[in-house]
Amino acid sequence: MEHYERMRRMGCLTRHDLEEMAGSRQALPTLLTDYQRKGIIERIRRNLYAVVDLESQRPVLSRYQIGSRLFPDACISHRSAFEALGYVDRPSHDIYVVTKSRFTDFKYNGVFYRHVDMRAEISAEWVDGARVTTLEQTIVDSIHNFEKIAGLEEVVRCILRAPRPDAEKLLLCLERYGNGFLYQKCGYVLEELQEHVNLPESFYRECREHCASTVRYMAKEAGGLVYSRGWGIYAPELRK
Repeated sequence: MEHYERMRRMGCLTRHDLEEMAGSRQALPTLLTDYQRKGIIERIRRNLYAVVDLESQRPVLSRYQIGSRLFPDACISHRSAFEALGYVDRPSHDIYVVTKSRFTDFKYNGVFYRHVDMRAEISAEWVDGARVTTLEQTIVDSIHNFEKIAGLEEVVRCILRAPRPDAEKLLLCLERYGNGFLYQKCGYVLEELQEHVNLPESFYRECREHCASTVRYMAKEAGGLVYSRGWGIYAPELRK
């Protein structure tokens, strides 16, 4: 218990942290067993433990804080970022974590932590002690991966709850991806939501300059798609 206040401030501990507290590698198994038996720490995954508040018997850190501490470059992303930023009414049981480090999806304290591969540099900020993708990064990521993670209707609902995004920051995120099809998808979705996002015409002009030259299908299922001549894309009709 002599280390408890320090442990609370840290929130999460690695085996190295605990070994330092134990004083030696040989003493670590005893300390681990003792702390877990007393409910001071809980195993999150290999080499990572959550510190537990002794009064509430809940982890000291939030689900978003835990997700962003899985690896040094870990960041809460996609629908989970909309949650952490405060633009989702009902949190899900999934936390999406973007990182270059590979990990197998796992469950801790009723929450599934899902790996998202980091394929490009991202824009992030600290929100209530968790590293979270910025609003603009979250919008671009969510449109890019809508079929895998949230579904386009849910992405649209999140965008409509969020404040107006910054056009230059959106373009910076798109530039990092360097994907013509993504310019098409983002241009189409955001123009359909123009009454809310209120982006300048220069944003859409820039997107069109980088669009793929071929007609594309935004969803794998071709049924129910409408053709957008302005974007050269077959896409779901958005419900606003």
